[in-house]
Formats: sequence, structure tokens, C-alpha cells
Amino acid sequence: MKTIYVKDVVQKLLRPDRIKWRKVVPACALFAAMFFLGREAAQIRAEARQTSGELLAGTEDWGLGFGREGEKPTGNATAQELAGYDAYYCGPGEEKVIYLTFDCGYENGNTEPILDALKKHNAPATFFVVGHFLESAPEIAKRMVSDGHTVGNHTYHHPDMSKISDKSAFQKEMDDVAALFKETTGEELAMYYRPPQGKYSTTNLQMAKELGYSTFFWSLAYVDWNQDSQPSHEEAFKKLTGRIHPGAIVLLHSTSKTNGEIMDELLTKWEEMGYTFRPLSDLAQK
Repeated sequence: MKTIYVKDVVQKLLRPDRIKWRKVVPACALFAAMFFLGREAAQIRAEARQTSGELLAGTEDWGLGFGREGEKPTGNATAQELAGYDAYYCGPGEEKVIYLTFDCGYENGNTEPILDALKKHNAPATFFVVGHFLESAPEIAKRMVSDGHTVGNHTYHHPDMSKISDKSAFQKEMDDVAALFKETTGEELAMYYRPPQGKYSTTNLQMAKELGYSTFFWSLAYVDWNQDSQPSHEEAFKKLTGRIHPGAIVLLHSTSKTNGEIMDELLTKWEEMGYTFRPLSDLAQK
């Protein structure tokens, strides 16, 4: 998504052929306020759509706009828009609740330390798995189930699903994961879907809904997936405690060495801030 910069808006407003001073002054003040609060294009678009009632359109990359510390961010789409597709990005209300989710693309030794920390804190989580993870780490998938966690669908091959317009092809990506999970664990996969790379479209969301899935985006994440450039512990804590908020659906990656190392301390810090952990079933009721 293209970021809106204050200077560009101001320059456009101040073009000689566009000057209307009674409008320029409040407009500049408004955009300056948004800038200093750290609000970017995602928030501006979402607020505008919420006012106009405009629906989602086209293909999007899920994105967030953050305001003050501790406040819920705004997303590309509002909670009301997403609800029409049985989709979520944040829990309602102001109760200090966190919904932990992990995307599992492959196994590299970091998932079990994460599971150990979750077990220590009695914190439920949802793991969104792809086909390769189930093929290569079946015992860890079984442990997720035995530890009482939820396992959801991240598609078999992790493609850009928003480019798949054929429902049968879309369904195959979903069904193949569900079938392998049942074969591996003897349990049914939860009807929860996370779009790979956060790419989606209204057609995409509708297909998932028609297949019986609830779609889950997120309201807090950080750059933890790059194996060649893992964040430091300090960077991770700054993002994950500074931007935590009531009802947060937190996206983390089970491949992250940093996440494996800090998970116990991170959960402790969140608990010290007054947060508790709940399963996604509290939101989806499925």
C-alpha cells in the first residue's frame, strides 16, 4: 500500500491554483496531527471507508496503522467490513486479552521452545500450518494437539491466494492441508484460515466463508521471519510490548530464533501488564 506523506499533501494543497485558505489551514493541521501520532495510509483509508460504508475492493496486502501506544490499530478494512466475511483482525472491547497465533512454514528447531513457554504459562495459541510443515514435522503437529492448541489452515503451498479466482483450485489448497492434518494427527483441522503473505481480496474472503472458514488477519506483528536478519531481543520487546493492545491478535512465526528465545519472558511481561491469553474460538465460535 502506498504511504501518504504529509509534505506531499501539503504541497498539493498549496498549489497556487488550489489555494482555499479556509480549507488549507484545518486540513494541514489534521494531517500534521496524524503524522505526529504515527498514523499512516492504512488508518486514513479505513476511517474513510467506515464513514462512507464503502466495501473492500480488489486485491490487498493486509496492513495496519498505529496511533498511540496501547491503542488498537486500524486495518485496511474495518472490523465491520470483515465481519461480513467471517473475518477478524482484532478482538472487540477493551478487555486486556491477547490471541496468540503462529504461522508455521517449516520447522527449524524453534517451535518446541515456543511450545514449552506456552505450556509453562498455560497460554493457548493457534498454529497456522502449511503442507510442508505437516510433512516434515508431524510429531510437532501432534504435540500442538496434545498440548491443547488449535491448528488452522495456512494453505498447502503458501501461494498468493488472491490470484486464485477458481474456487476449486482455492478449495484444493485448503482441503489438502486439512486431509494431511487428519492423517497425521487423527484430529480435524480447525476451520480457521490465514491468507499467505496477508494477501486477500473480497472474492478470496467469500470463497473461504463459503467453505466454512473464518479468516484471521492480525493487529500486531513484527519482522521476525527473516532467518538472515533476526531482530534483537531488545527490538522484539520494544515492538511486542510497546504496541500490545486489548484484543490483539498477535502474529508471530514459529521459525524465529528470537521468538524461541524470548517467548517465556515475553509472556511474563504481557502478564505483568495485566493481559491474559484466550483462544481464537472466543472470537469465531467455530
